[in-house]
Amino acid sequence: MEVKKEKALKNIPTKASQEYRNFPMVPRVVYGKGSFNTLGDILMPKRKHSEAPMIYLVDDVFEGSELINRIPTIFSDQIILISAEEEPKTNQVDALVSIIREKFAELPSGIIGIGGGTLLDLAKAVAIMLTNKGSASEYQGWDLVHKQSIYHVGIPTISGTGAEVSRTTVLLGPEKKLGINSDFTTFDQVVLDPELTLGVPKEQWFYTGMDCFIHCIESLNGTFLNAFSKSYGEKSLELCKEVFLEDISESESREKLMMASWHGGMSIAYSQVGVAHAMSYGLGYVLGIKHGIGNCLVFQYLEEFYPQGVALFNKMLTKHQIVLPTNICSNLSDSEMETMISVAMGMEPLWENALGENWKSLITVEKLKAIYQKI
Repeated sequence: MEVKKEKALKNIPTKASQEYRNFPMVPRVVYGKGSFNTLGDILMPKRKHSEAPMIYLVDDVFEGSELINRIPTIFSDQIILISAEEEPKTNQVDALVSIIREKFAELPSGIIGIGGGTLLDLAKAVAIMLTNKGSASEYQGWDLVHKQSIYHVGIPTISGTGAEVSRTTVLLGPEKKLGINSDFTTFDQVVLDPELTLGVPKEQWFYTGMDCFIHCIESLNGTFLNAFSKSYGEKSLELCKEVFLEDISESESREKLMMASWHGGMSIAYSQVGVAHAMSYGLGYVLGIKHGIGNCLVFQYLEEFYPQGVALFNKMLTKHQIVLPTNICSNLSDSEMETMISVAMGMEPLWENALGENWKSLITVEKLKAIYQKI
């Protein structure tokens, strides 16, 4: 009886635990050119036995490439190629989990995501849902996951999203675009190999890099800002300026953007993002606009909120001769516009970080509609 009482008492949150969030960080990370070659050695101690495979979720852009041949598969390991053309969805996660459960009698030894933010988020979500019941859509929100995920590894092949270090996996669900934000989402291991980002198309490189840049601007200008977030955000912003405004070698650019992404992801661990991300979620949910370009489409019109950030952004656009698409929202129906605004306004922590507790008195449906209509 006393033991039960002690356990119950341990689960009651104290005032201190509610005020000070105890966030997880990636416990192990290997960095450096060619570090992908250490993956086999890293995974070996995590293998349970030959019937519990490692499952590799890999961007299908690498189909037939040298990278596929370098993946250390043994026993019943499986490589699943996945298109990153669309944002990751909750039903996609559910389908992958179902396939894995049907094919293997036991849980995998681990899930390894190789690709950009889409593949990394899918890997995190699948690792969670293999040990938790129901649909991934039931866990969209904050701290709804209560069972430990299986071992999972993130290997980014493009830099900027911060997905490799964050405690969220952003998914398009039946009702919203929202992350599974939990202490069990963070990767157990990350491999940062700058050589893996070779050959990324220029526009994709820019849009994904701007996701990182906008992370920094929104974190550093937010009401949740503290010394922890500020230290990471400032370093990430410094690296972004070097990559996108200075003339440095391609090799140095790859390395610095990879570390900017890491620091940018860390900058929001104890903070939050803001207006651009909230509105980008609306674009993604209704129109399927990918996250990086969605942030850019919104951010160009946010001078009211981030004047210095938008000025820098415009310099970066000019330097790299990037022309953003127009008339994206010109043919939206009233219903689609309402849904877009509803999804954006549903991101309450982001708005509170951007504008403070009284954000609802500052942000109206009309204001968001006016911004979307410019896009």
